[in-house]
Parts: sequence; C-alpha cells; structure tokens
Amino acid sequence: MDLRTVLVVGTGLIGTSAALALRKRGVRVLLADRDQGAARLARELGAGEEWEASGHERADLAIIAVPPAHVATELLALQRHDAARFYTDVASVKAEPLHRAAQLGCDLATYVASHPLAGREKSGPGAARNDLFLGRPWALCPTDEAEPEARAAVLRLIELCGANPVEVSATDHDRAVAVVSHAPHVAASAVAARLADATDVALGLAGQGVRDVTRIAGSDPGLWLGILSGNASPVAEVLEAVATDLADAASALRALADGDGTATNEITQLLKRGVVGHDRIPGKHGGPASSYAVVQVVIGDRPGQLARLFQVCDEVGVNVEDVRLEHAPGLPLGIAELFVQPDAAATLTEALHQRGWQVP
Repeated sequence: MDLRTVLVVGTGLIGTSAALALRKRGVRVLLADRDQGAARLARELGAGEEWEASGHERADLAIIAVPPAHVATELLALQRHDAARFYTDVASVKAEPLHRAAQLGCDLATYVASHPLAGREKSGPGAARNDLFLGRPWALCPTDEAEPEARAAVLRLIELCGANPVEVSATDHDRAVAVVSHAPHVAASAVAARLADATDVALGLAGQGVRDVTRIAGSDPGLWLGILSGNASPVAEVLEAVATDLADAASALRALADGDGTATNEITQLLKRGVVGHDRIPGKHGGPASSYAVVQVVIGDRPGQLARLFQVCDEVGVNVEDVRLEHAPGLPLGIAELFVQPDAAATLTEALHQRGWQVP
C-alpha cells in the first residue's frame, strides 16, 4: 500500500511527530487542528501544509491524533467529508473509541485503530521529533469489519515511521497498556505528590532514584485525565493490586518498627518480585534485557563535554548502549554513566584515564 498523501488531524506531540517522520520519507502531509496556533507551529516546523476542509482533495490515509474521548466523533466527521480512503487514530486507549465509533455508525471497514507506544514528558508540536517512533512498538487493532487494504495502509504508516507493528485486539491492548503505561503513570504521580510538601532538606537530598521514579509525573494532567478516563477499569484493577502490595509492605514495616523481625520476609518477597518483573522488561531492539557494565565519568557542566566523551568512545571502538546523567547539586559538574558491554568496560576506562578524564 503506497501512501502519497496523509492527513494528520491534531498537531500535538504524536500527530506532529508522525507528520515529520512521513515528510522525511517524502510523503505529502496535510495538517488540521482546531488550535490554529498549534497547527501554525507544526507547519513552521516543516510538518506539512494546511488542509483545506472546504476542498475536495482526498488523502490516502487520515491519522486522527486527538484525545480518546474525541476519536469517534472526529472519525465520523472525516468520513462524512470523505477526507481519506482509510483512517486510523493514535490514541492510547482503543476499546472505548471503537465502541463509540460503532454506536455513531462510523464505517469500520475503512478504519483500523492504532497506538504508537512512544512519547515524551513534554507535549505540543514544539516537542515533536521525526525519530520519536524509531524502533518503538506500534499497536494496531483491526476489527473483523476492517478491509485488508485499511490494515495495509496502517502497516505502511508504521513502516514509514520506523516503528515495529504489533497486532492485538482492542481489549487486550487496553489491559496491556494499563500495566505498562497508565498505572505506572498514576503510581509515579502518587510518589511525586509526596514531594509537594517535602522539606527543603529532603529535596536537597534528592538523587537520581527519585528523578527516575517521578520522571513521567511531569506530563500534562489534562491529557492524562482523558487517557485514564478512557481506560478506567483496567487501570483501576492494576492500581488495586499495587495498593495491596504497598499496604502489605506498610504493615510489615510497622511490625518491623515494633520489633517483629519476621516482618522482613514479606518486604523481601516484594523486593524480589520487583526484581523479577524488572528483568522481564524487553531490552534493546525488543530482545531480552542485557546486563551492561557501567563506566562512571565525572563531567563538567560546560558546552561540548558530552561530545568529547563520546569521541573517546568512538576512538577506541566502544559502543555506548545507554547513557544517564546525574547532576551534582550546587556544583558545575555531574556524573555520566555509560552503559557498555562488559568486555568493553576495561578498555574504555583505561582510555578515559589516559585522556585525563576522572573515572571514579
């Protein structure tokens, strides 16, 4: 299925990122958004050109990039306008929009719901990137009514954006994202909420651990309210299970504080189950999680320092699998943690020492 012209309705982070990815592959992109400021910024970023709703041009595919609650009504309006041959959406909830689309009488033969599992803490077209979906899973949820050509069009979209297609039912999708995305966001927000009333002493002691746990809590609350509302039951089930684990852990810690040494077993079991769950998260390129060696380097907070550091890696032929930066509060420096293959750690450490880098 060839996509020559694609209409993107909704120029937020996901819609604009998809538009930029398509433009990079030579696809003509038409943009539409009720927020004229967002649409204008997306056009200025090179994401596409303005869609003339009053015109008669028909796109090969329309991407509906609006909140879950508005997907069905937007789909109906576009189909009545005959805006495209085929349609998809990129909302993070699938079952409820599909159910609503059926109720409204949308043509489900030309529609295949989808969801790219990619995002950032920032929102809006200004945060968009043409490589946002590279290597990321992209779920597609065709119904029995969907035409093979509609499915092929969405698969081509996923290919052009550099993502990996995962075909799944809408119900299974929603239960899955409740575990791996939606409930974790609520949990991160609950932890971050404790910081709102934390003392200056506590905040001064904040390290990378709390930043890792609360990173996603900085996202737009309004956007997430729409997501959670559309997937309420599956998310509630996960949160209830998490709440049970936390309540049991709290009870065990109370007992431990009162001198009951046997309470450590329950806490230990939860920590062990956490390790098992963590180790099941797929690693690089979707394969099994790998164990990397970590090389820590003291790095100054100055322009060009990371470039110099990566230049050393390039010179000695060491591939950096991942990188993490931890800043030192109150000091113009930090620690760069370079994740490398275990057999490359000694080579990189020696090279850094030779070039004057401080490796703890």
